[in-house]
Amino acid sequence: MNYDSIRSTAAKGTVRTLSQQEELPLLRDHLLRLDRTSRHDRFHGFIDDSFIRRYAERCANDGTVIIAYFEDGVVRGAAELHPPEQSPDAQPEIAFSVERSARRKGVGSTLFRKLIAEAHAKGYGSLRITTGAQNDAMRALATKFGAQLTFRHGESTGKVGRPSGLRKTTITLNSLAHRTTWLRSDLK
Repeated sequence: MNYDSIRSTAAKGTVRTLSQQEELPLLRDHLLRLDRTSRHDRFHGFIDDSFIRRYAERCANDGTVIIAYFEDGVVRGAAELHPPEQSPDAQPEIAFSVERSARRKGVGSTLFRKLIAEAHAKGYGSLRITTGAQNDAMRALATKFGAQLTFRHGESTGKVGRPSGLRKTTITLNSLAHRTTWLRSDLK
């Protein structure tokens, strides 16, 4: 699904799905621009540049759908929809990152809506999102979309109701502790 430059109401940029050819450099450069705290929130740890480069290359080659928020031709936010076969529990996984300069403008909400629509178009009824306990922004965003979060033993789970008239989508929020292990081993 391509969103052909859908304009965000609060932000001054555009949102569209990246083609596979442009995915690697645009996602990589965006993730490399994330500050230390944002990288920690996104990957649940302090990740170096070489990890980011390998991660972006993997996303460009494994069928991950990237929906990007652009300002002045530069990706400042990204929503990732990873195919279920890339996940240890065979569920499609979603992830978000927004650069500090683009925050508090509705970018995360716009990306979340577009990503859920993309998942729905692919027939996914259940999505997994990983976040650390300290990532208040991601927990707030999930809650905004109707997630009833439950925290225990480093995991949080929640369900999201009908966003924008779509069928009910379930989102499970888990700690990144187990995911970081398999992701890092895949990228070595």
